[in-house]
Amino acid sequence: MLNAVIGAGIFGLPSKVFSLSGDYSLLAFVVCAVCAATIVLSFAEVASRYSGTGGPYLYARDTYGPLTGFTVGWLVWIARVTSFAANCSLLPEYLDFFFPGAGSGIPRAAIVTAVVGLLTAVNLRGVSLMAKASNVFAVGKLLPLAIFVIAGLFYLDRSHFTFSALPSYGSFSQSVLLLVYAFTGFEMAVIPAGEIRNPERNIPMGLLTGMAVVVTFYVMIQLVCIGTLPGPELAASHRPLADAVGRFMGNGGALMITAGIVISLAGNLNVTILAASRILFAMAEGDELPRFFGHTHARYRTPTFAILSTIGIMLALTLSGQFIYLVTLSTIARLVGYLVTCSAVPVLRRRAAAPRAAFLVPGGAIISIFGVCIAVWLLSSITGREARDALIAVALGLLLYMLNRWKVARSSSRAQLPGKVDGIGG
Repeated sequence: MLNAVIGAGIFGLPSKVFSLSGDYSLLAFVVCAVCAATIVLSFAEVASRYSGTGGPYLYARDTYGPLTGFTVGWLVWIARVTSFAANCSLLPEYLDFFFPGAGSGIPRAAIVTAVVGLLTAVNLRGVSLMAKASNVFAVGKLLPLAIFVIAGLFYLDRSHFTFSALPSYGSFSQSVLLLVYAFTGFEMAVIPAGEIRNPERNIPMGLLTGMAVVVTFYVMIQLVCIGTLPGPELAASHRPLADAVGRFMGNGGALMITAGIVISLAGNLNVTILAASRILFAMAEGDELPRFFGHTHARYRTPTFAILSTIGIMLALTLSGQFIYLVTLSTIARLVGYLVTCSAVPVLRRRAAAPRAAFLVPGGAIISIFGVCIAVWLLSSITGREARDALIAVALGLLLYMLNRWKVARSSSRAQLPGKVDGIGG
């Protein structure tokens, strides 16, 4: 959960949000946290009903049928692939702090390829090794952030907190929208449920505990940034955490935060591969993608072809370097999954044959409707070009879906031909 949510966003957004809302950017973090919490609570309830792999794909398929399930699953896969490429493209830029020249040309391509290769090896060896790596990454990213927050609290300048100028409605709303990128990604924690012990109980607990930790860190990080950097300097900063920590810990602090960013990105990339490949595996199990995507390694029981094909596309997109386009497409795709999962809460509650929920959200129907409204509101802000590209991606997926369903139906009809025994036709 922590590696899925805490990526690169929190290391750059404090300055952008402050430039829009000033001291009230603290409130923007809280408002965005409340919005994210309604969606997380809906995910927690729906996830407590299932123990299979697939997450939003599985929920949509069971609630609304195979076609809706595939569409959501395909979009979740697109969101993960594009998110990986966007974040991985940032990694060489941050490594350039340690190794000048690493952020461009052949060194950049070599770094990206090496990182992808290492993460591929980890994921092919099984979810247990991946989980251990995720724990190391989580500690590596939270430790520098914790040092930043705890040390920074001793250097706060109260005169920086004036709350004198109210931001406009448009500026404050834009602040919340920007922060959505930093709060999303939690859906990756529910996708590999089939490889988690007691997922009905552990996934809701992990979602809620993880979100509480994320919100606490985010609000405290913004508090320290505002309290240690003068307003104009914070608003103009491209690396607000590094600039802030440089004020009270010097160059060593800036080096620590930069290392934390690199570790944070690596942890996020690791769990993204896990989530994306398991979506393909789940859809292959449901006969909605070719069955070879469901092939598992004889020893490690990992979906080998799903992992390798997903990583191959991730690598190609990363090397393309289209960061903003990838972030936008990723956000649109994941919002559709949020909308469908939130809407499933009241539907499953009314369905007598639905799997029993191990976790029920008080007032869950109201909270889920609020989550649907938030997803619709955020989707309404996309441009025509972005909507067009998302629809093209969906159309390509549906074409693959229809071709595979036709192939499965044709194989079934051939198997039922008179005189056909043991695969030998008459």
